[in-house]
Amino acid sequence: MSNTVTRRGFVAAAVAALPSTALSYSRIPGANDRIQIGAIGCGHRASGHRKMLKKSLATDPKFDFRSVCDLWSVNRERAADSAKQLFGARPKTYKYSEEMLADPELDAVMIGTGDHQHARILAEVVRAGKDCYCEKPMANTLEDAMLAREAVLSSKRVVQMGSQWLSDPYQQQVRDIVRSGKLGKIVSVDQSWNFSGPRWHVPKNPDVAALKEQDTDWKRWLLGRPDRPFDPRVYFEFRIFKDFSGGITDQWYSHGSGLAHFYLDTFIPDDTMANGGIFAWHDVRENPDTLQMASTFKEKQVLYTYSTTFGSSYGDHTIIRGTRGSLYSPGGEGSPQWWYIEENRSAWGSNVVFDLHNGKAKPQLVTIPGSTDTPPVDQDDDLKYHTDNWLQCMRSRKTPNGSIETGFAHAVAVVMANRSYREGRKMYWDRKNEKILDHPPAA
Repeated sequence: MSNTVTRRGFVAAAVAALPSTALSYSRIPGANDRIQIGAIGCGHRASGHRKMLKKSLATDPKFDFRSVCDLWSVNRERAADSAKQLFGARPKTYKYSEEMLADPELDAVMIGTGDHQHARILAEVVRAGKDCYCEKPMANTLEDAMLAREAVLSSKRVVQMGSQWLSDPYQQQVRDIVRSGKLGKIVSVDQSWNFSGPRWHVPKNPDVAALKEQDTDWKRWLLGRPDRPFDPRVYFEFRIFKDFSGGITDQWYSHGSGLAHFYLDTFIPDDTMANGGIFAWHDVRENPDTLQMASTFKEKQVLYTYSTTFGSSYGDHTIIRGTRGSLYSPGGEGSPQWWYIEENRSAWGSNVVFDLHNGKAKPQLVTIPGSTDTPPVDQDDDLKYHTDNWLQCMRSRKTPNGSIETGFAHAVAVVMANRSYREGRKMYWDRKNEKILDHPPAA
């Protein structure tokens, strides 16, 4: 991008280049209105969105699953059949998003497309006057992250990022404990979430075998990424190909960094260094199967570390360490099981900073109001609390838990990590100019 082009100018041009939809179609659902919801993208994650909505019927039954949109004919028909089973009526089907968004009765859209498509489709949806639920990562380039944020902030739409753990009452309880000062000064957050298997690659994927170029729109699917010949493997396993995703970064780390922001009440690391490689699964993947990131939040004076390996599932955890106590979760992404343990004594030789005189501290289970049971180590990705929050905010017009600012923050963290790994050097966030640099920003 030329230095003579401003950031706002770039965003305006990029939004203008999106498919045209009528802005006059926006409608604000009232407390008793039936919200009309559609879906763009009908793959695996979109099926999770439908399950979340099905669960949310118990909280707010006044919505209809109105329409589905997918470039691949098989996906959209499969999703329409699934929706009929879940909600009782078969939704309308569309190949192209602009056709679905032209529906004046449509209120809101859930985006479950490829990682590289989220931001641009989000901008298209809010331009059309629809509220939105956008799967994470919001973006995996800084330009797309800025485009989406600008489009949302210029609209009056309610947008929920697909960072579902932000609505989990256990994660909210952890943040409340951090905010209370019970841990003392927070010094580090460490996450290690792992898996034993060739994540996101299925050698005999039936969809790869079934997809034919004439049944989709390959050029449209690329959505601004470098042109290449049609490849059904890339189409379905985009997470392992570097032109479309960072893999671990776009997926698990977007959740991890978003939770670190959430716990610490801060956004975007000041610097990030990533290292790793393809150490376990030497297949068609271009993205690492083993990766570690280390970042700092300078204002908070906190070290943030994150790691994933797909060669072993042992040792999942999250630890938030403070000078007077720590919080420990013995699970992976979104685990609701947390334990608090206090520091008993801080000392070196005769220099005693504090002594709580409580003997050997015992871990205390973190609970939420109304529950004393030990929660499981793992929980389902299809978290009802998050769609509950989205539906509630569409009626109240309040900001949802996964606001556009949380989406922008985790997107920048993802881009910094991707660039650091690929370029082999530390990346820095210039807060004043909103740029990612390979050197510390000027004071």
